[in-house]
Amino acid sequence: MTKYSSRYASSPEAVKKYDTQELRNEFLIDDLMQEDEVVLVYSHYDRYIAGSAVPVKGDLVLETIDPLKAPYFLERRELGIINVGGDGSVVVEGTSYELGFKDALYIGSGNKEVIFKSADPKNPAKFYINSAPAHTSYPTVKVSLAEAKKLELGTMETANHRTVNQMIIGSVVTTCQLQMGMTELRPGSVWNTMPAHVHDRRMEVYFYLDIPENQAVCHFMGQPQETRHIWMNNHQAVISPPWSIHSGSGTSNYTFIWGMAGENLDYGDMDVCKITELR
Repeated sequence: MTKYSSRYASSPEAVKKYDTQELRNEFLIDDLMQEDEVVLVYSHYDRYIAGSAVPVKGDLVLETIDPLKAPYFLERRELGIINVGGDGSVVVEGTSYELGFKDALYIGSGNKEVIFKSADPKNPAKFYINSAPAHTSYPTVKVSLAEAKKLELGTMETANHRTVNQMIIGSVVTTCQLQMGMTELRPGSVWNTMPAHVHDRRMEVYFYLDIPENQAVCHFMGQPQETRHIWMNNHQAVISPPWSIHSGSGTSNYTFIWGMAGENLDYGDMDVCKITELR
């Protein structure tokens, strides 16, 4: 079963007037990881799609959705997948790719058949999905967590010691515009993406995981001089417009998956905001 919804773009002037529920309605994705369903959110920021697939009773097929006006999902799109559950596999045009916990898979455009499977229905795979428009077809590539390009950033003293795992990114996998990776915070660290930044050339989606029971993450968004926040729970995602910062602080350490698309593939393309100038 597939269900989808659309989110339209909001201007920063409009967002200044949003109350808590309006912010959550526009930017928070809180219905992911539903058993035996493919859940997709189509954002009008760079036509980005974020979603999930959790096969339990049987396999799940990636089907096209009406906003695409395409005979199959990947006719004009590329896809990134990271498994945040039990062992599973993704079958692409008859070829099966095994994905363990935190393994990633890139699938290029033009592939008509994509099937999600779990190895054990009692501990199902939980596939987190990102997709962006693509103008060229590139090969399907699996990237395990061990194969990711790793960056050690931050310090314990500033509570942001973290490992950035670059997985679906130019130095690892060739893509049209999609980039994905996973940042793991060390115990005792809670801040992600601090100092904060914006990049008007690209949008992002953050997906939070490994949040302990009864803990939460406060995600910060908005223009640097007009910030807002959204409280988030485990396995929820948040859309970050190009004009918005995207940063967070948790009541515990946690992990988040970042995905982005836009005008370029330059990971370092960002306009840093001084911590002391945030408002």
